[in-house]
Amino acid sequence: MRGDDFQQAAMYSYLSPEQRVPQDHPLRPIRKMIDEALGK
Repeated sequence: MRGDDFQQAAMYSYLSPEQRVPQDHPLRPIRKMIDEALGK
């Protein structure tokens, strides 16, 4: 006998970290400061 048929979640994510982190997240200004400090 077979079990119930259900959809498995996708294995891979096609969103970039930029798309995942909200625009008002506290890490965004910190990233800008670090990029400037490292001369990026």
